[in-house]
Amino acid sequence: MRSRALLIAPVVGVLVLLGLASAVLLRGGEAKRSDYRGSPPPPGIRLPEFELRSYTGRLVARDDLEDKVVVVTFLETNCREACPIIAGEIARTVDRLTAAERERSAFLAISTHPVDDTTASVRAFLRKHHAERKLDYLIGTEQELRPVWERFKILSALDSGDADTHSASVRVFDRTGVWVATLHAGVDLAPANLAHDVATALATGRG
Repeated sequence: MRSRALLIAPVVGVLVLLGLASAVLLRGGEAKRSDYRGSPPPPGIRLPEFELRSYTGRLVARDDLEDKVVVVTFLETNCREACPIIAGEIARTVDRLTAAERERSAFLAISTHPVDDTTASVRAFLRKHHAERKLDYLIGTEQELRPVWERFKILSALDSGDADTHSASVRVFDRTGVWVATLHAGVDLAPANLAHDVATALATGRG
């Protein structure tokens, strides 16, 4: 499991080193990188533009999430290794948040395989891992998804040819759209850590 789930471990390691090397206070009133429990990404990376359909049929776009903390991960419904862990941990995280925190946050999964991730398969996957109404799973055709994969710079399961081999990090973007933390299944992804980082990101930018 670890050899596949940690496929991008070298890349993650580089990101961690870059983030630590450049850890500084962000602009006035914002949290320090050290305030987050997840690994720090390189500074200044913002939530990429996207517009995809949820498995529920609702259109979800980056511009609709203004002033919200956005948590993004990348899943495949046929994945049996990292994906079930991620979905379950996110569901438990949402349960820990206050009503106000849930209102000001968005938890999104982006499909990494347009053929496998159908409305029916996504619904069954979320139900199995108790993540319905907690994690919004965005799907689409390859033509719709590929530009999004490229903007997030991820490896898709479609391109790897293996449902268990794809980028599977959990990224936290603060209210200003800046990527502030990354958590990984089996490493630092836990409800306490993710809930802490969401709360910290929610505090970012307040006067």
